[in-house]
Amino acid sequence: MADETAPTALFLDSGIGGLGVLREARILMPNWRFVYVADDDAFPFGAWEEPALLDHLTRLFANLLDTYKPDLAVIACNTASTLAIDHLRAAFPGRIFVGTVPAIKPAAERTCSGLVSVLATPGTVKRQYTRELIRQYARKCHVRLVGSDKLAAMAETYMQGEMVDEEAVRAEIAPCFLEEDGRRTDIVVLACTHYPFLVNRFRKTAPWPVDWIDPAEAIARRVKSLADPLDIAGADSAGVSDVALFTSNQPSEGSRRLLKGFGFHHIGVAVEGVL
Repeated sequence: MADETAPTALFLDSGIGGLGVLREARILMPNWRFVYVADDDAFPFGAWEEPALLDHLTRLFANLLDTYKPDLAVIACNTASTLAIDHLRAAFPGRIFVGTVPAIKPAAERTCSGLVSVLATPGTVKRQYTRELIRQYARKCHVRLVGSDKLAAMAETYMQGEMVDEEAVRAEIAPCFLEEDGRRTDIVVLACTHYPFLVNRFRKTAPWPVDWIDPAEAIARRVKSLADPLDIAGADSAGVSDVALFTSNQPSEGSRRLLKGFGFHHIGVAVEGVL
């Protein structure tokens, strides 16, 4: 099913979160074709036990790589990346995988107060991968890990055109804000690709202004750096349709509208045998 007229990048998330990364990549890679996979049948990834999620992602990518033959694959999800990125690279040698991990290094470089919070899913918070990033890049900072099991679903609701309860948002982000010895948290890392879609609500309900780090642009630059050597001379994406897939087989009307707003005019459902 791969289109020979343009190189293909495949993006996967449990829902709409990865669209922010894809949007930035499109700007940098205009001659590429994009396949977006919303694994909404498995949403949220953070609720899975680790062995089951690892097995699920391995089987899912085996099918997707065989069906769409992408030139590179982007795991646009912190929960999945911190668990599976090394495993997937080993399981599919020769394939290019780009992961999404908490932006702890830039947060540590930017903070003035030394108080940094990482707002993530519970799955990302408990990963050793995340703690290793803190050990490597933020030893001089006080890093608070805040796991929310509600915000990703709120973002899905919000992006489909429905309202979210601002008091509920306030309660979820409140643990990010610390005051210590006259210092305050000044940076919050958005360590779930869903969360940037709620950033205006975060700003409105936060007790004081902070720098909210959205890594989408940095991830897109990394994708482009790996994509550049793969560009096919003379390739042209004109007339090539990007495709969005839902593994649930039941994308909501709100999801369909959202994907069309992101330029996906061909919206399908799960590939046969994908699960």
